[in-house]
Amino acid sequence: MVNKGNHLKERIFMEKPVHFFSDLFEQLGLPSDSESIEHFIKRHRPLPEDVALADAPCWNEGQAEFLREAIEEDADWAELVDHLDVAMHQDN
Repeated sequence: MVNKGNHLKERIFMEKPVHFFSDLFEQLGLPSDSESIEHFIKRHRPLPEDVALADAPCWNEGQAEFLREAIEEDADWAELVDHLDVAMHQDN
């Protein structure tokens, strides 16, 4: 007989957590309300095509390392970091 409670726990632990853009900015130690996020992106874009997101001058060393690791390790944050990368490279 299968214990359905344990099966549910296993499914929950195996699924990737859901993160939001505001969570990413909190993780980076930046203001995470919608207005602050929008202001940050507008202020620091567009990044030149040949500049990786983590190499942008707007990050401190710890933030840059977090962004690099998120992508290299395909961490839970990777999808949001990819979205931020696109936003930071757009002209407007």
